Amino acid sequence: MKEYKVVIYQEGMLGSLVLGQSKVDPVRFSEFLNANADDGWRVITMEKDIRRMLLFFQREAFMVVLERERGANQNQTQQPYIGGGAS
Repeated sequence: MKEYKVVIYQEGMLGSLVLGQSKVDPVRFSEFLNANADDGWRVITMEKDIRRMLLFFQREAFMVVLERERGANQNQTQQPYIGGGAS
């Protein structure tokens, strides 16, 4: 039997406030995906989203759907995951 989780990955607010828009850092996003893969999670699908913040600012986010076999490694990452720093 499989289990699923949905994670919203987005960068912190600093890049949005300073630059007006914040994009996801591909290195940090890869680290996030690899950390979940180490726990037995596999990406099923993901959707890119531009989220509005404080009326005028935008930041990029990804909704990631993960699956693994039930009973696999039970370490879980907190949700939503927010990467640090400005890009």
